[in-house]
Amino acid sequence: MKAKKAKVKPELVNAKLAAKKGPISQFIAHNYRHFNAASLVDAAKGYEAHLKAGGKMLVTLAGAMSTAELGISLAEMIRQGKVHAIVCTGANLEEDIFNLVAHDYYERVPHYRNLSTEEEVALLDRHMNRVTDTCIPEMEAMRRIEDVVLEEWVKADKAGERYFPHEFMYKILRSGKLKKSYQIDPKNSWMLAACEANLPIIVPGWEDATLGNMYAGHVISGDVKNVHTVRTGIEYMTWLAEWYTKTAKLLKNGEGSIGFFQIGGGIAGDFPICVVPMLHQDLQRTGVPLWGYFCQISDSTTSFGSYSGAVPNEKITWGKLAGSTPKFIVESDATIVAPLIFNWVLGR
Repeated sequence: MKAKKAKVKPELVNAKLAAKKGPISQFIAHNYRHFNAASLVDAAKGYEAHLKAGGKMLVTLAGAMSTAELGISLAEMIRQGKVHAIVCTGANLEEDIFNLVAHDYYERVPHYRNLSTEEEVALLDRHMNRVTDTCIPEMEAMRRIEDVVLEEWVKADKAGERYFPHEFMYKILRSGKLKKSYQIDPKNSWMLAACEANLPIIVPGWEDATLGNMYAGHVISGDVKNVHTVRTGIEYMTWLAEWYTKTAKLLKNGEGSIGFFQIGGGIAGDFPICVVPMLHQDLQRTGVPLWGYFCQISDSTTSFGSYSGAVPNEKITWGKLAGSTPKFIVESDATIVAPLIFNWVLGR
């Protein structure tokens, strides 16, 4: 009887791939062999394979990834053309710019789990808005941005023009009015990288972000007369539908497809992934392909119907993913996992 040929061990395959990369990738290949660590490597390899096949990648950002300074790795991914669209919460849109202009005033609170009510009130009194272990200074960050963006809101309002939230952010970055206030290396700002690339950004639910609240306040006070000067919600979905349809059509002649890399859950992930079943079921664009790659980094669980913790296969019955779509889920902290995957893809 002929002996079975021994399978090549995954760690040897990964080591061979990493040998052409830098020390971070080599460390990952050598140490990340099992469980969520192995899933991380598989997802990174899948991301790479998707791009090599001519695919495009949409990345979604939930949580407070901008305050976690994901821009250090994400900005380079954008510059190298490895991200082709971003869907993010309003918080992530603005917090990257907050960090850009007020980083020196941020304060870290390592013992945040043990803060007393009195200590929280003391932070409030100093106008330090806490995000887990990091406090964002209201006056240096939020109010500084408000002053500049308000000029653009009022200018557009008076001219009868309307723009999306990310377009207003691009306007203030391109104006150069904030440049003298930069407090980090600009190469570490993903919003600056996105602005320079004119990257498509979709921001569902922008209204609940700090600037969204400020905008509502200026509408109430009468500074902005037309509440629709900032475009949101349904208009973003219609824009995304056209972008997906056109991009898929351009890729149709090749082997590429559009991938979905989801960091966290919530509206940043839920909103855009629904564009495909909408195109199929509501618009009868049945020729538009399903998402061609899917990865989610999340520490949410599937209990009690948690959509953010649902395994990728659940998306098959909703018409979002095909049975053949490469699917990955890394059940871990995105602030740790995402930069590692990005650094693998960057070959570092």
